[in-house]
Amino acid sequence: MVGLMRPKKLLTQNSELRPDGIYNWSLPAFAVKLSSGENFNVCPQAGACAKFCYARNGTYNFRNVKARHIANLEYILEDPQGWFNQMLDEVQKPRMRCKYVRIHDSGDFYSREYLHKWFKVMDSLPNVQFYAYSKSLPLLVNEKLPSNFTLIKSIGGKRDDLIKDGDRHARIFKTEKELIDAGYINASENDLNAIGSNPRIGLLAH
Repeated sequence: MVGLMRPKKLLTQNSELRPDGIYNWSLPAFAVKLSSGENFNVCPQAGACAKFCYARNGTYNFRNVKARHIANLEYILEDPQGWFNQMLDEVQKPRMRCKYVRIHDSGDFYSREYLHKWFKVMDSLPNVQFYAYSKSLPLLVNEKLPSNFTLIKSIGGKRDDLIKDGDRHARIFKTEKELIDAGYINASENDLNAIGSNPRIGLLAH
């Protein structure tokens, strides 16, 4: 891409995440048109979830937010080494106090090459905990995950058959009562519940 605009900051954080030292990395959700005119599917394994995805609604549709997420995607596509160097530099800044990185507040692992870029980041930052919800389960088959990475398999994709009994997984519920009665922990109340002792992660529908 000619004249690639590199984001000044790769990670974001809101007031709810700040006390726990959690940062987000976001990509566009589902299909998007790049500045080159190319169509790109960031969530190739999305199933029924694509119709009601929270990351395709609300503030995610603000022009500046969509532009930021597209810039993130184009950066890693066009300059993966620059992205890697900037990510390491950002996470390690003392003022960031970064303890956790949630990969993909929106978006997903769209290719094995991209997945391995993140593994390289994780291996370089062993004192930081990374976690991600993902429906890109075929990419993760037979992959050895870094010890500082927690994967939450999300129900609602094309390959839910790859989610086995006992796997850490996430399910959407309409009410908190339904969530609790089913034996899930509510990660909508506390993001870190997603990587806690209960592998059954419940999220409330937006």
